[in-house]
Amino acid sequence: MNRLTVDIKTKTFANIDSEETFTAIKGLQFELSNNEFVCIVGPSGCGKTTLLSMIAGLDSDFDGSIKMDDSKKEIKASYVFQSPRLLPWRTVLENIQLANENDTPLATIDKLLDNLGLSNSLNTYPHHLSLGMQRRVALARAFSVASDILLMDEPFVSLDQPTARKARTLLLDLWQAEPRSVIFVTHDLNEAIEMADKILFLSESPSSVIDEIHVDTPRAERTTEMISAFKEQLKNAHQHLSPLI
Repeated sequence: MNRLTVDIKTKTFANIDSEETFTAIKGLQFELSNNEFVCIVGPSGCGKTTLLSMIAGLDSDFDGSIKMDDSKKEIKASYVFQSPRLLPWRTVLENIQLANENDTPLATIDKLLDNLGLSNSLNTYPHHLSLGMQRRVALARAFSVASDILLMDEPFVSLDQPTARKARTLLLDLWQAEPRSVIFVTHDLNEAIEMADKILFLSESPSSVIDEIHVDTPRAERTTEMISAFKEQLKNAHQHLSPLI
């Protein structure tokens, strides 16, 4: 994928109780480079999920544009939602195959599941898996689809810290093995600092990008101490971000 440019002039919703409209997003602009890992942080209800839906092509009712440098090329996105969204009557394999319309070879799916510690779960139904394992299946499903960009909407939000940390490590390992651009929505700034090349901070609604922070420290060196120090630097240098830090 070449560079993605997002320019949302306005995104509004109709108010069902009146003739007025609610403006969720206004003047939101950013660029995403090839294979860049971007995290988005913002207050609840500011339109982060709405933004992902527009990038994915699920919502085209807005004023603005979302395009790549090659404007003739369709954006191919894969999506990891807040909940795993696995069909309970289908096995792990069947859930993954449904997403990619059986285009992905079984050997590729086997390798994905093995990398995620799910090598023995191919024919298992979701209700036999823990939530953490279901979320890993959702990751495998997303990476099994040939896409330019991976959209992730707080995929680890309900996991305990050790499980979430393991899931983040597995995600980064997969991403480095099969690079693609990533937009990852999170409320956890520690999570964002641990994973991102760049962090976008959004304002309250109508939301826009109020700051863009690059994290240049190599991921292998992003220890707990480094993350804490980086947050302190953000507080001191970007005081307008205090509510988000």
